[in-house]
Amino acid sequence: MSFWGLGQLGISTVIFLLAATAAKQWGLAPSLGKIVLTLALYSLGNLIMLRLIREFGMSVSFSLSAVIQLVSVNVVALVFFGERVNSLQATGIVLAVAAVALITLGPYLQKL
Repeated sequence: MSFWGLGQLGISTVIFLLAATAAKQWGLAPSLGKIVLTLALYSLGNLIMLRLIREFGMSVSFSLSAVIQLVSVNVVALVFFGERVNSLQATGIVLAVAAVALITLGPYLQKL
């Protein structure tokens, strides 16, 4: 993956984090402005993802994006919104990260 591709992945992650935060804010106090902002941010993030898919393929782009978003959204939910997960949920999150990492890195690890 090129430096520019990593940059686009980072930008899309920030946009998806902002979208998730806007969605949480809408969930706490629904309003038309919040839902419009949420939809606009998710749309912008997906437009960037379309570019990444064309450049790096669907499996790599979505897998990397999924694991980065999974970790970052959970950090935001736990740190900024004070959400809690029980041990079973935390185990599921760790296993999900491991699964996406294996899917993403699997082809490269098999060549070693």
